[in-house]
Amino acid sequence: MVQAHLKRRIGPVLLTAYGVGVMVGAGIYVLVGAVAGTAGIWAPLAFLLAGLVALPSAMSYSELSARMPEAAGEAAFVEAGFNRRWLAVLVGLAIVVGGAISGAAVLRGGVGYLIAIVPVDPSILIVGIGAALTLVAVIGVLESLALIAVFTLVEVAGLMLVIWAGFSADPVAQWVSGAPPQWAGIAAAVALCFFAFIGFEDLENMAEEVRDPERNMPRGILLSLAITAVLYALVSFAAVRSVPGEVLAASERPLALVWEAGRKTSSQFLSAIAVVAALNGVLAQIVMAARVLFGLGRRSSWLAPFTNAHPRFGTPVRATLLMGAVVIIGALTLPVAALAKLASGVLLGVFLLVNMALIAIKRKKPDAPFRIPVWVPWAGLVATLAALAAVIGDQL
Repeated sequence: MVQAHLKRRIGPVLLTAYGVGVMVGAGIYVLVGAVAGTAGIWAPLAFLLAGLVALPSAMSYSELSARMPEAAGEAAFVEAGFNRRWLAVLVGLAIVVGGAISGAAVLRGGVGYLIAIVPVDPSILIVGIGAALTLVAVIGVLESLALIAVFTLVEVAGLMLVIWAGFSADPVAQWVSGAPPQWAGIAAAVALCFFAFIGFEDLENMAEEVRDPERNMPRGILLSLAITAVLYALVSFAAVRSVPGEVLAASERPLALVWEAGRKTSSQFLSAIAVVAALNGVLAQIVMAARVLFGLGRRSSWLAPFTNAHPRFGTPVRATLLMGAVVIIGALTLPVAALAKLASGVLLGVFLLVNMALIAIKRKKPDAPFRIPVWVPWAGLVATLAALAAVIGDQL
C-alpha cells in the first residue's frame, strides 16, 4: 500500500539549516581563494554584492513557494506561469539532472579529502558513502534533515574557527595599506561568488513536507540566504586580512592557510570538516532531487511510478533509490567538473523562467499568502541574465 502525498514534518529551524547547509557546502573551502585573487581585499564586498544579486530570485521563490507549496516546485511555477506542461516537465527534469550532477561532483570531491585521512580505494568509499546516505534519505525526511542540520553545525563551526584564526593573525601588508577598489575585478568576483549562493532554490522542493508552508517557506529561504551571505563575508574578510590575495588564489586549500597564519598549528582538521560538508551536500541533493521526481510524476504518465510515498517512512522511496544510484554512478564515471559548470548554466536558465513565471502569475492573480513588490521578479530577471552571460562568456 502506497500513498500519493508526503508527510508535513519539517519546521522552520530544520528548513533553515537545510538551506544553509546546501549553500555553504564544500565550495567555500576553495572558492574564497579564487575570489580573493580577483577582488583582492575587497572579496568580502564581492560576496555581499553577490548575495544582493541572488536576493530578488530568492524573493521570487519565496512568494511562489507560499502560493504553491509542493514538490517539484519549479515545474509547478512554470506550468502556472506559461500554461505549458511540457515546459514544466522539462524544467523539473533539468533540476533533477542538475541535482544529480552536483551530488556526484560533491561526493567525488569529498572522497578526495577523505582518502588523505583514510587510505581506502576511492571507488569503495564512493559506493559505501553514497549507499549509506541514500538509506538515510529513504528512512525519513525528518531524519535526513536532522542529519543535515548536524552536518551544517559542523561546517559552520569549522568556518567560525577559520574566522577566529584570521582575525587573530597579524594583518598582511595589502590589508594595512588598504588598496583602493578595482571595480572591474570586484564585478568579475561577484559573478564568481553568485554560484556560492545557488542552493536556496532547493528549499522549495521540500515545501510539501513543511509545516505551515505559507509562513515558513519564505522565512526559511530568505533567512538561510542572509545567514550564508554574512558567513561568506566574514570568512573572506578573515582570509584577505591574514593571507596575501595572490597566495590564497594559488592554493587549493586557502582556508587552511588562514588557520595556519592565525594559529600556527596543523590545519588537517579542516580536511575532516570538508568531508562533512561534502556529505551534507550529497544528502541534500539526493533528498531534493527525489522530491522533484515525486512531483513530476503528477504531470507526466511515464514518471508516474515515482509518485508514491512509503506508508511508514513517508518518503518517495523509488525516486530516492534512483537518485542515490545515479549520484553514485556519476561520481564513479562522469567528468563531473565540466558537467558541474553545465549544471550551473542550466540552473540559471531555470531561474530565468521562474522569474518570468512569477511576473505572469502576479498579473493574473495578484493576491498571495506572501507577496513581494512587482519590480522584484524583474530585478531577478535582469540579475539572472547578467549571471548567465558571465557563465556563457566563461565557456567561450
